[in-house]
Amino acid sequence: MHHEDRTVKTSNSNTYVGSPLLRTEDPRLLTGGGCFLDDLHRPGTLHAVVVRSQVAHGMLRGIDSTAARALRGVHAIFCASDIEGELGRIPIRIAPLAGTEPYCQPIIASGKVRYVGEPVAIVIAESQAIAEDAAGLIDIDIDPCAPIATAAAGEQDKSILFEETGTNIASQYRIGRGDIETAFAQASYIRRERFSVQRHTAMPMEMRGLLAEWDPERGHMTVWGAAKVPFFNRKTLAGMLSLPHEKVDLIELDVGGGFGVRGEFYPEDFLVPFASRRLGRPVKWQEDRREHMMATVHSREVCCDLEIACSATGLVLGLRARVIADLGAYMSTTGGILASRTGQFLPGPYRIPHVGLEVLSVVTNKTPAGSYRGPGRFESSFFRERLFDIAARELGIDPVEFRRRNLVTSAELPYAIGQLVPYEGETSYDCGDYPAVMERCTSEIGWTEKLSLRGQLIDGRYHGLGIGCFVDSSGAGPKENARLRMEAAGRISVFVGSSALGQGIETAFAQICADALQIPMDRISIFHGSTTLLAEGFGSFHSRSMIMGGNAIVDAANRLIEICRGIAAEKWACAVETIAYADGTFRAGQRRPLGLADLTTADGAAIESHGSFGTKAKPFSYGTHAAHVAVDIATGHVALLDYVAVEDVGRMINPMIVQGQKIGSIVQGLGGVFLENLLYDDQAQLLTGSLADYLLPTSTDFPRIRAITLDLTRTTRNPLGVKGAGEDGISPVAGVIGNAIADALSAFHVEPCELPITPAALWKLIQKSQGASTALADEGPSLNRSAAPHV
Repeated sequence: MHHEDRTVKTSNSNTYVGSPLLRTEDPRLLTGGGCFLDDLHRPGTLHAVVVRSQVAHGMLRGIDSTAARALRGVHAIFCASDIEGELGRIPIRIAPLAGTEPYCQPIIASGKVRYVGEPVAIVIAESQAIAEDAAGLIDIDIDPCAPIATAAAGEQDKSILFEETGTNIASQYRIGRGDIETAFAQASYIRRERFSVQRHTAMPMEMRGLLAEWDPERGHMTVWGAAKVPFFNRKTLAGMLSLPHEKVDLIELDVGGGFGVRGEFYPEDFLVPFASRRLGRPVKWQEDRREHMMATVHSREVCCDLEIACSATGLVLGLRARVIADLGAYMSTTGGILASRTGQFLPGPYRIPHVGLEVLSVVTNKTPAGSYRGPGRFESSFFRERLFDIAARELGIDPVEFRRRNLVTSAELPYAIGQLVPYEGETSYDCGDYPAVMERCTSEIGWTEKLSLRGQLIDGRYHGLGIGCFVDSSGAGPKENARLRMEAAGRISVFVGSSALGQGIETAFAQICADALQIPMDRISIFHGSTTLLAEGFGSFHSRSMIMGGNAIVDAANRLIEICRGIAAEKWACAVETIAYADGTFRAGQRRPLGLADLTTADGAAIESHGSFGTKAKPFSYGTHAAHVAVDIATGHVALLDYVAVEDVGRMINPMIVQGQKIGSIVQGLGGVFLENLLYDDQAQLLTGSLADYLLPTSTDFPRIRAITLDLTRTTRNPLGVKGAGEDGISPVAGVIGNAIADALSAFHVEPCELPITPAALWKLIQKSQGASTALADEGPSLNRSAAPHV
């Protein structure tokens, strides 16, 4: 494991924060002690299957469920006409782009279907098998409309998804800083290129599912299987069911992965509780992998026309772009983030005085798109870093030196980036040393030593080096809350609004609380993510758990100490100010010391404290990645020989967990570069229906990955000094690999500008390059395969 951390300064003998401790939740999970949704059984449970449209775009003429209803064991079939009066649209949670509300998704199709997989009915039966059989008997009459299969077609309004708006462009805005037109007019060098990232998504091991139970006597709804943002979903569900918030509870179980797509409010989050209330019995729904591919949000599908203006010495003067995001059929709860974050992060960690962006979100007849680990960062880093390498090559500047000349220096931080997102104010990068981290990365991969390999043919493969830099925001508002309760024997129960999605928060939060209270960590128990624990919480997203949840725990711990200090003062009949606290013990003069377990309230009630933390000032993590690849031009296969990531995330609560996050996110990014692709045909039919079609990276695909995480600069934007560390590692991966491949094939002038870079896609680029070279050969000097350098 590679990590560096400065000595953690604490006011007590505890130093859990900063220690690479094994995860306390792992023994339970690894020995089968976890409780996932399918482990949960309630008496009298019925099972749900969602009937989905098989037509991408069409008018819904009728649904005949006569045969299905006659099947023994079928309890009910609900479609839109059965839910009249309770139909609603799923609200936007974050990224509220103006004017996009008409594009929000109804909780079930009514009048029209807009993508393959859209819910048109839900079957409730005695068993899953009966429900599936019944679903197969339902006849859905849809009058097809012309489908929109690409954002380009959607932008031209060839067929309209929402007749009431008259356009498929859900959002369009211009934003930037400086004087972009003058920058380009005065530049010595201008280069324009089109880039695109394919549609892909997260594939958590455990897919989405719910179990809902209505208690008619209490008028209370309980839903198990919540993840990510249970409090927001409770508010949404309660509103749709016309219930007070306190009459709805969403309870988090163990969660088999999220990566951004899981836990948002989907149609099933209403349909399953609705069915439970109608039938008066618990109802369970668990999606399968095929359903996950068509019903859970997709992401990443963005194309960009990007243009750079430079001085003759390679200083970037301006960057302008037209960003087009394919939203799919509806604006999901996080759909706006796709385009807005791609635009925001296009300038990256560079000193670019003039920026001009046009950003569009376009609806198409595909599954709705939303957040996915590092939304907008992965895409924008690929676009920018590829164009930087193209510019550097054409200007005759080494790619490292090109970046060295343009990176924001530590002396320039905090660095104002202006307002690059319309629904946010102006912001700035907080702290760091971007050039130092890049130099460390080039040193670790041996950039200088390997210069002689670049573009060389060695044992039948062409070698290349790639580099890319990034910056990433994390953890800003809304606030997070925590409640601490002192149990018997001085044990501490910690209740937090953050949710566990597999990121190890039980361990990290216990480390934080133990240090804050100066007690052994094994006296801490963490409870998270359920609406039964706190009056209000905000969940886990935007790499915010340690920043928001961690600092809320510290606040609650400090308040608990003060409460206990007051109780001790009453016992001792002394002034609070005379009582010292250290290592879990209160002391005042020669009195017998009191531990936490010795303190009780006068009325015997449990001692509790409440804490919170909120800020709009985002910390920014950053880093540089580099790769060494070898390309077989006969097959298009790319071998990843070495990959080095150097990142500064500020204070690390648990370096071992951070290390796991880095390696995992890089592998996930490599999947997006080489393998993962959700394919649609020209009728907007999803062609990728199983993991036999949708390839995922495995542990043996990329064995040589090194992540070096630095505690170099701690942010002052939160008391713990932490920055987000869960998502940023994926940001630069595509740009780094694209640059390394282009470097290896520089003699062929191959420039990967589209993802995924499959062997077939790369082989075609090579063939196209050679064909172009052959054509040029008839006219004069040429570059062909035989002219490529050998060693």
